[in-house]
Amino acid sequence: MFRAEPQGQRPAPTLIQSWTVRALGIDYGNRRIGLALSDATGLLARPWKKIRREGNPGQVAAALGAEIAALSAEDDGLGAIVLGLPRRLNGEEHEQTRAVRVVAEEIRKVTSVPLHLQDERLSSHEADQQLARREKDWRKRKAALDAAAAAVILQDYLDHQHSLRTPGDIDPGEPA
Repeated sequence: MFRAEPQGQRPAPTLIQSWTVRALGIDYGNRRIGLALSDATGLLARPWKKIRREGNPGQVAAALGAEIAALSAEDDGLGAIVLGLPRRLNGEEHEQTRAVRVVAEEIRKVTSVPLHLQDERLSSHEADQQLARREKDWRKRKAALDAAAAAVILQDYLDHQHSLRTPGDIDPGEPA
């Protein structure tokens, strides 16, 4: 582990510190909710599963809260929730954007894990293109699309967080 050098001295080469817990990505749709998980380093997102969206926003949040609690209890823990925020290509909000904001507030009521909203424009399109490279049958791709879109949303968030870190960053979980 590299430490920050005292001021006035030239810093030694450092490694970028990564997270020590996972992040959960959520693609909230009208019928299904795609879920993705990062690895414990917070560098790579992978599709996890999809669940049916049933009930009002409070019921959806309760179902997601159960998933979040289970993940938090595992050895790798859960340090962040990333919920895709849909917008029009020009950036304007629409009806689904408002629905996601309502669900986000409901999720915040059932968990203390920090929740972040991530722009999800074109995430489903990108996920479909990635899946099409491996699977030509559109029916099979459709079954995997929601979780793959959640992975795209989560990876965008992870990449952005990684770009904000500087080589001298120290993991907040590590003693200085």
